[in-house]
Amino acid sequence: MGALVQSDIRRLTIECDKVGGINLGQGICDLPTHPLVKQGAIDAINAGKATYTHARGLIELRRAIAGKLHDFNGLDYNPETELCVTVGSSGAFACAVLATLDPGDEVILVEPFYGYHLNTLLMAGITPRYARMDLDRMALDRSSFEAALSPRTRGIVICTPANPGGIVVSRDDWQWLAGLCESRDLLLYSDEIYEYITYDGLKHTSAAMLPALRNRTLLMGGYSKTFSITGWRIGYLAAPADIMDKAAVASDLLYICAPHPLQRGVLKGLEAPAEYYEQMRRHYEQGRAMICDALEAGGFKPHRPQGSYYVMADFSAHGWKDDQQAATELLRRTKIAAIPGSAFYEPGSGRGSKLLRFCYAKDLDVLAEACNRLRSLRD
Repeated sequence: MGALVQSDIRRLTIECDKVGGINLGQGICDLPTHPLVKQGAIDAINAGKATYTHARGLIELRRAIAGKLHDFNGLDYNPETELCVTVGSSGAFACAVLATLDPGDEVILVEPFYGYHLNTLLMAGITPRYARMDLDRMALDRSSFEAALSPRTRGIVICTPANPGGIVVSRDDWQWLAGLCESRDLLLYSDEIYEYITYDGLKHTSAAMLPALRNRTLLMGGYSKTFSITGWRIGYLAAPADIMDKAAVASDLLYICAPHPLQRGVLKGLEAPAEYYEQMRRHYEQGRAMICDALEAGGFKPHRPQGSYYVMADFSAHGWKDDQQAATELLRRTKIAAIPGSAFYEPGSGRGSKLLRFCYAKDLDVLAEACNRLRSLRD
């Protein structure tokens, strides 16, 4: 624990709050929560649903998630034996790691990565190795995966649609990863929480869709982003039954269960019509266009994402020394918080030092004001 510190994401949020700024750093997702979700939780509280649930979560919710996985992802998971409701998708990842890895094992992270994935691995005594995605091509850099392999490699962690890189892993890249995982007997930890947020006609494809990956994949999802309930902490893990037996024990030991009334809120929310998800997707697509255009006008080079609601932007034209100075100067001059890019790359590598991450999961009026401030950097 001595080497672990609070993330830049939380640090910049605190600094932004001090100056009353616009937080485009943390993926708070401050859009309205779906009314069905709110009412479902309220009804559960009023009905006294305050006791523990099954350690794997409400069976009704697991069945509903299994239905979603079938209808949206084309996957069949047994809600009794292959699903666990977790304390957020980050909780799902923690349980997956504890169930399948030993201290000293190595796991490949794909840069730019989600920082909680790195620190969870470090806290469990796992050694990270680093592969990369090409932000210009929005594709995996396959040679970097091969360079990261060693005899101690046990798995690959991947996020699609990616936070923060914005790529949507293609079926062609999944096929290549399937061959790699088969040849080296690797597990695949697939964080798919942004599955509904894709652009330009692209569709999310789950890792477990490929027969070669179905029994190697630990699929992590959740409803923080989908229903704008980041503070509720309702996620899930889907995995083969033998792995789930141990992951569910880890979840029980760490958390006992996810909050009972909030599980019921999500259960009710899963009755939302299909057009809700399309409206959400269009909202973020509009936000992507707004912020990428503003970043370009303000002297940045944005790597226009294929999915999720983050954009990595190169600030080299501004002449700032590094990403820490860039984040500080941006906050000072515009009262906008963005996250230093190095937070998403191997510590000490220097990669990401010319990048900032911006989150555009905001009310469009707030985002429009932030865009005006970004454009002003060219004045």
